[in-house]
Amino acid sequence: MKIIIHGGFFSESQTNQEVKQAKQQALKDIVQAGHKYLLSHTALETVVYTVRLLEDCDLFNAGTGSQIQSDGKIRLSASLMDGKTQKFSGVINIEDVKNPICIAEKLMAFDDRVLSGKGAKEFATNNGVTYYNPETPQRRHEYEKKLSDSIRLGTVGCVALDLYGNLAAATSTGGKGFEMPGRVSDSATTAGNYANGFAAVSCTGVGEDIVSGSVASKIVTRVTDGLPISVAAEKTLDEMKPYDGFAGIIGISADGHIYHADTHPYMVWALRDDDVEVFD
Repeated sequence: MKIIIHGGFFSESQTNQEVKQAKQQALKDIVQAGHKYLLSHTALETVVYTVRLLEDCDLFNAGTGSQIQSDGKIRLSASLMDGKTQKFSGVINIEDVKNPICIAEKLMAFDDRVLSGKGAKEFATNNGVTYYNPETPQRRHEYEKKLSDSIRLGTVGCVALDLYGNLAAATSTGGKGFEMPGRVSDSATTAGNYANGFAAVSCTGVGEDIVSGSVASKIVTRVTDGLPISVAAEKTLDEMKPYDGFAGIIGISADGHIYHADTHPYMVWALRDDDVEVFD
């Protein structure tokens, strides 16, 4: 049973030791909680549970504390994929909810499993999800000041391998900040979140770059075709170099290998295998 999580790219982790330490501790606590949950739950249940914890932590750009778009609104995206059943579900640009990953989980039971905008919100309301404003004072301040150096490139994600050998991946994002309304990130697509019986991958970074590289699905496909996950990941990230693609990945293969990599510093992550490891 193995688990790895990420909290996106955060430039201040290199310069602000207080913020860096807070994120290290938060990721360590969350990956520990996720691993404990994994002991008695499936990989699919665990990635939802763990990403929900990440969404609830305002240190990260997902759920509470998400970036505000150019029209002053927060729109969230998240997706979930079960490696065992090959089912993918997600929500795109949903407003006024706390945990978009939980709505993606609810959609797993439906034929129409990826919803956007108004339709996603109506589905959430019809399925008992109450109104929630994910805005924080810090995000409002950043929006009003339009401080370009405070924009955080990031999502949150979790990949897990359970006791039965099943893999799952979940990813959630609050966007990149100040984006055009209607912009779709990679996080609710198979480019940013993908799993099958051979590997599972969650991505973070610049959504347009990740979609251009079909990053998550390409890595998993290469593992399926026989490459080790480390080789598959590095080959895929290398293919982003011609357009200076900005991405980070976390992944686990069915044989239990955990891997994380990024094209630019500084992706923050934590994993639990025999011991806990966290970014430094």
